[in-house]
Amino acid sequence: MKHRLFHILAAIFLAIPLLAVATDTQWHSSAPVPEARTEGTATTDGRLVYFLGGFIDGERDERGRPPVGESMYAYDPATDSWTDLGPIPEGVHHTGLVYHNGRLFQIGGYERNTFDPTGAVRIFDIASGQWSEGEPMPTPRGSIAIALVDGLIHTIGGTVMHKDHVHEHDNPAAGDDRSVGTHEVYDPATDSWSRRAPMPTARNHHGAAVVDGRIHVLAGRVGREFEMTTHEIYDPASDSWSEGPPLPTGRSGVATVERQGRIYVFGGETFTAPARTFDEAEAFDPATGEWEQLPPVPTARHGLGAAVIDDVIHVVSGGPNPGYSYSTANERLVFGSQRSVD
Repeated sequence: MKHRLFHILAAIFLAIPLLAVATDTQWHSSAPVPEARTEGTATTDGRLVYFLGGFIDGERDERGRPPVGESMYAYDPATDSWTDLGPIPEGVHHTGLVYHNGRLFQIGGYERNTFDPTGAVRIFDIASGQWSEGEPMPTPRGSIAIALVDGLIHTIGGTVMHKDHVHEHDNPAAGDDRSVGTHEVYDPATDSWSRRAPMPTARNHHGAAVVDGRIHVLAGRVGREFEMTTHEIYDPASDSWSEGPPLPTGRSGVATVERQGRIYVFGGETFTAPARTFDEAEAFDPATGEWEQLPPVPTARHGLGAAVIDDVIHVVSGGPNPGYSYSTANERLVFGSQRSVD
């Protein structure tokens, strides 16, 4: 009797689906970027993803360098479509881009298809669609990390034109590859710059994200070290740096964003044999000090951009191979999708 009752109850239980008991984190493909690029950059106003800069696949010059993209594009997740917003003031790659108060601020990078750093500040008013110029960055740099804290734009690290192009405030001086720890802050309200404590580890091709008012700077390269795991944290309140738990997978040319108080690092490259790109996606929780491995990026790449809209991370463009390679990849990481388990 007990045996028969067990089978009856089991049949009833199995007939009822278990709703929302599995929480998935999954990658999905979105509409491709209109032009294949690498070493571009992205940001968001909370509604659209803005993407500009970078190299494109075209005829190379006598130095073997490809041309750069001239247009800025906007991606709308609501319609899964891209819009060409027209030309930017000057072609640039390895630049910084951030949104603040209705405007996009494009800062630094390398001019056209050279590796000559620029200090230019270009400001795009989203409502009018017009560009204007801001006060130039005091130390022209490319391959910088950029972050917005309390209305101030922090530009950190990168490379300079010559190793002696370092302000006396920044110590130590630039390394042999011209990498610096320079940390300069732009105030959009006054169109002015000030200096902050330099980053302890000079580097370039790194990423930055902000949690609880602190800037976390991760990964990067210096000299022939392409797989840096360095994690340094800047506190604006004390104008000081501290060391954070190292990135599990050292790499450079990454995309870094913040989502719900956690920091996400995607992609990257190395030229240390064997040269390759990375599909790693890793997340850091400052509350616990722990790193988590996420599902790998479907298209391994470097020089990519990332932005968060409605709790979804959009990862756009980037080179699938180290160096000059290009893609139109547009992949999104979706968290917490609920499904039924039969």
